[in-house]
Amino acid sequence: MKILISNDDGIDSTGIAALAKELKKIGDVTVIAPRTEQSAVGHAITMKFPLRITEYSKNGDFFGYAIDGTPADCIKIGIRNIMKTPPDIVVSGINCGSNTAINIIYSGTVSAAREAAIMDVPAIAVSVTNHDPKHYEYAAKFSADLTKLVVQHKLKTGTLLNVNVPDLPEEEIAGVLLTKQGKSKWDDIYEERKDPYGKEYYWLTGNLIQADNKLETDQFAVKQNYVSVTPIHFDLTDYETYDTMKEWHLENMSKQKS
Repeated sequence: MKILISNDDGIDSTGIAALAKELKKIGDVTVIAPRTEQSAVGHAITMKFPLRITEYSKNGDFFGYAIDGTPADCIKIGIRNIMKTPPDIVVSGINCGSNTAINIIYSGTVSAAREAAIMDVPAIAVSVTNHDPKHYEYAAKFSADLTKLVVQHKLKTGTLLNVNVPDLPEEEIAGVLLTKQGKSKWDDIYEERKDPYGKEYYWLTGNLIQADNKLETDQFAVKQNYVSVTPIHFDLTDYETYDTMKEWHLENMSKQKS
């Protein structure tokens, strides 16, 4: 099994090292990750600047390839240029901080997996629900087990799995739930500050508005110490509204005379 690993926290992150260590037990692993942290860049890709590939070592041993681009860049150039044959699966993570509810849209970790899905490669995005995680072990172990299941059972083309693991020892995990994307979202605040020269600048802060109270949603599930596994797709069509708007007869607008 050929496994491509990436992330948005950068190639030197603790999470990607823990993930690579565990996945090497079940397959042939290639690490291709951003050279620097790329959190919350979403699905950005580099178009106006050159991308450079650097072989990266840890403790004197080759670890993977560092790309001076985004997580989506890493998947694109990794599959098209670095790997001789496409991977059987892409696993992105392990991210520091949860990627549930609205965070799925912003997440570079999820976007790396989404780019793989766009390229018809099965993919998983994995996050631990703490920005300073203490427990990567279970998340890495669960990722390996889920990777084997995905390769065995397959996923519908264009679908990826978004996984969020509570930052707890394995014995404190309540279980695993198949979930839907929640509706919780951020109340963003741009805090005004001053630099050492007295000039104003703004720093993004805010609070997550909790809008989920059912275990079938990712945000609420992880709050109850469950691992959430959410199948998501890059098709953003609102099919209910699509059907409703058929009654608007938009096709007649082209026939109206000004």
